[in-house]
Amino acid sequence: MRLFDLHCDTLYRAYMENGSLTDDRFHISYNKIQGISPYIQCMAVWIPDEYRGADAEELFRGCTEKLKGELRKNGIVQCRSAGNIKKTAASGGRGVVLTVEGGAVLAGRLENIRTLRDAGVRMLTLTWNGADELGDGVGVENAGGLTEFGRAAVGELEKNDIIIDISHASERLFYDVAELAERPFAASHSDSKSIAPHRRNLTDEQFCIIRQKGGIVGLNFCRDFLNKQATNAKMYDIIRNAEHFLALGGEKTVAIGGDLDGADIPSDMEGIAALPQLYEMFLHHNYSEELVRDIFFDNASDFFSRYESGYAQV
Repeated sequence: MRLFDLHCDTLYRAYMENGSLTDDRFHISYNKIQGISPYIQCMAVWIPDEYRGADAEELFRGCTEKLKGELRKNGIVQCRSAGNIKKTAASGGRGVVLTVEGGAVLAGRLENIRTLRDAGVRMLTLTWNGADELGDGVGVENAGGLTEFGRAAVGELEKNDIIIDISHASERLFYDVAELAERPFAASHSDSKSIAPHRRNLTDEQFCIIRQKGGIVGLNFCRDFLNKQATNAKMYDIIRNAEHFLALGGEKTVAIGGDLDGADIPSDMEGIAALPQLYEMFLHHNYSEELVRDIFFDNASDFFSRYESGYAQV
């Protein structure tokens, strides 16, 4: 099977725990990807809410240095463009797309957007759950939207070909981005609030706005987001969330954004090794091979191409 996953926290864990991308303690280990080819993985540098300013910048530098070494050791390509993604996919290879989860990485300076771009960052989650210099996350009480700095950053991110990701955003921040953004944007790891009414999930209206603007939504494997009863969450709940988004016209919008190594996942799931089984589960629920290929790879790949072209419609 072919896999393009829009979000994981494996790089952060490898850096903080002195591990590696072949560490079998983690949800994602390149020792466990048998049957997955090509494999494109968005790897996030997570900036926790307690990191600000120089601490956030240093965490980013440390993680990116860690990534360079891991790529060399494991024969993995860093995909810096849609062209890199297509080339890696055509060869059946393994590629990593560098992302950042938390706008605090900018330390309140627009010039740091270019620093991210030079490092190959292709997507930035504007907030984590708290507030940062760009605006408020979903965990902020009486949350606002984008700050003035955040509004300026939206345009600069787009100029530098860095995708805006609104997973973790407050509702007001989401709508500010929807109003300001001139290019498609992402919810890299979010599920449906209609299926599980968690604050981190998307309303139907939010999903449809992302779809209408040519964006992408990655299905999150976090059990809290998959099922109202988190302890009951199973892999099938991923399909339930996908079905709801598909009913909203999301055939070209739904993708995978597993949040592996960043979330508690269903008890019947063993991290990356379970993805071929999940793929087969989709097929057994009468989804066409073409649609399942789209969800697991092509929609995400096409989104990166669409973003670079500036074309905002599917």
